[in-house]
Amino acid sequence: MEKGLVIKSTGSWYQVKTETGDILPCKIRGKFRSMGIRTTNPIAVGDQVQFTFDKKSEHGVITSIEPRKNYIIRRSINLSKQAHILAANIDQAFLMVTLVKPKTYPEFIDRFLVSAEAYTIPAKIIFNKTDLYDTAAHNEMQSLKNIYEKIGYPCYIISAREKTGVDTVSELLKDRISLISGHSGVGKSTLINAIDPELNLKTTEISQYHDSGKHTTTFPEMHALVSGGYIIDTPGIKGFGVVDMDKEELSHYFPEIFARSTQCQYYNCSHSHEPNCAVKKGVQDGLIAESRYRSYISLLVGDEDEKYRSNAY
Repeated sequence: MEKGLVIKSTGSWYQVKTETGDILPCKIRGKFRSMGIRTTNPIAVGDQVQFTFDKKSEHGVITSIEPRKNYIIRRSINLSKQAHILAANIDQAFLMVTLVKPKTYPEFIDRFLVSAEAYTIPAKIIFNKTDLYDTAAHNEMQSLKNIYEKIGYPCYIISAREKTGVDTVSELLKDRISLISGHSGVGKSTLINAIDPELNLKTTEISQYHDSGKHTTTFPEMHALVSGGYIIDTPGIKGFGVVDMDKEELSHYFPEIFARSTQCQYYNCSHSHEPNCAVKKGVQDGLIAESRYRSYISLLVGDEDEKYRSNAY
């Protein structure tokens, strides 16, 4: 029995990096599909696994997964009752946001952050394509940056195409396992290439008609960085549905809402209709951003119409 790290998943095949540095194609045993894991992918990039190698077929068979320290998960769009694990065992998650070509909406940002909070993964926001922003877009970016930094989410302003601000992000990745996510076309692969040109990931021009990106990254893949550490590039995602969150605990994943909830009249206040709600007062007084409160209410009432999604692909 050997141990390894899953660095790429294509749904049926996995690339596993062994303890000696070899990369082997592996499949999973059929029993994994009946282990009660309610996800579309029983094994994810970042998983530590045990496997056996069949010299005759020249591929491995994954027999077990080591316990995960965390993972980030979203509702599968095509299979609404199932979920998809983007990656496991990560040190930090970056959400790449663009305000043009394509536009990322606050509700999408908040759903990503909520999922990261739920699984205790430090999250950071990267604003990309700033070289394309007009005055209105710059003002919108600054407003969002102020909102999220006030809550405690670090924000970074870059232009991956012009390589401005890239060095700052590169420093954050050293010797860590990092996930980068966002809509199609926001520039994830372009950023990774700017950080480590040797990777030479494929990039695709934005669709001029849809203002959205074409699929460049088809499957999640973990790349070793020359500077140390790994970065996990994920396919562009259209919507970010949250998974398995109790309504009573939802406010815990909005740090600024949770902090004020102790001042509400009712200990089990839902912050939607109750009188003397400190959270609603915080919104009225400008202490809690209206966009964040709208995102909270949307999740509370189970609004999965996902009108916030970009028109990406």
